[in-house]
Amino acid sequence: MATKVSEHNSITGETIVRDMTAEELAQHKIDSVETETQAAALAAKALQRQALLDRLGITAEEAALLLGA
Repeated sequence: MATKVSEHNSITGETIVRDMTAEELAQHKIDSVETETQAAALAAKALQRQALLDRLGITAEEAALLLGA
């Protein structure tokens, strides 16, 4: 299934829906992988943060109070 692109001309009001070009599709795949990688990194960081809080026996709110955040 081809990924679609919608192009809207605000002057004429015309909207064109077309398949992505090979270049657009390649960039879309790169962007998707980068987004997934960033999401995974954020999730890992959140798990590490929670593990540290658990070891210290405090909540995130208590840690924020201690750090003055």
